[in-house]
Amino acid sequence: MLKDRLLKSNLLQSLNTENGINRRSFLTGATMFGLGAATTAIISGCDSSSMTTGTVSAANTTDTATQILTAALIAESLAITTYYTALSSSGVITDANLAGSGGTATNVSVSGNAINVAYLQGALLEEVAHAQLLRSLLGLATNGSGDAAAGIPQTFYYPSGTFSSLSSFLPVILALETAFIGAYMTAVEEFSSMAAGYNNFSATQANPAMSGSNLTQADLVLYAKVAASILGVESEHRALARAIPAVTLGSPIYAGINVVPANNLNYEITDGLTGLIVSASGNSSTTAAAALTPFISAGTYPMTVTSVAAQASFSSVVTASVQANVSGGIPAAE
Repeated sequence: MLKDRLLKSNLLQSLNTENGINRRSFLTGATMFGLGAATTAIISGCDSSSMTTGTVSAANTTDTATQILTAALIAESLAITTYYTALSSSGVITDANLAGSGGTATNVSVSGNAINVAYLQGALLEEVAHAQLLRSLLGLATNGSGDAAAGIPQTFYYPSGTFSSLSSFLPVILALETAFIGAYMTAVEEFSSMAAGYNNFSATQANPAMSGSNLTQADLVLYAKVAASILGVESEHRALARAIPAVTLGSPIYAGINVVPANNLNYEITDGLTGLIVSASGNSSTTAAAALTPFISAGTYPMTVTSVAAQASFSSVVTASVQANVSGGIPAAE
């Protein structure tokens, strides 16, 4: 049943100094009370009666399956908003490394680079597919109408000037993608621990998409596999974004970042994350929620999440040829 539902639906490596935005700066002021905006939004989505009635929740000292999926949907909504805004912003898209002077995401000028634009277009569509899958697993409407009530922010906040130029945008998207990679790696570990009943994780997890039922061990194993498959895609996004600037081996620095090679890591890491919402270590700064706080808490440079209805085709920022070539489903259950 889970496999069928998944098939029908078509989570941070470090925010390090390489990206120009180090993780410590993202966590500044993220005390237990400072985490309120992110944590409250996520937890409110986990406490609805439709998600908990008649089920047995996991221990409070660990993340629940519902919390992981909700945190992931918040991250995917942030990613969608980031890519869509970059593709729509003249400051970013008209860079010579992208659509070029006078160009747009769907009408690249002769001085631009259509392949690099396609990298961003493909990433946008892939994040949309991830979000739709997560909505299905959470029992939310695929048109996004239930997102706000489930605690998914409808506005995200960016560092001032993020979308004014490619050199301002690149460090932010690299920081976010490395964060998403670490979050999904943590999700793999947590779903695996749930399936095995290991390290204080309970194998009894409420099924948020089906009131009154719990996820099976096979469900949890499959969730770990799906999280790993998304992690791989986020890693591709990070590498491809690093490949956008035109640099040389002799001069590999762009926006303060050495982008050669594009895939410069032997291993992706979690940057010490010990949970998505709940930290097994008891350190509130080692959760994905803490890292996302600056983008969720009210601040400067707000961007409204693009409606799911508008995401139906993205014809204004994604060419038909790219849309037609972005495909593939989730990995099959063993």
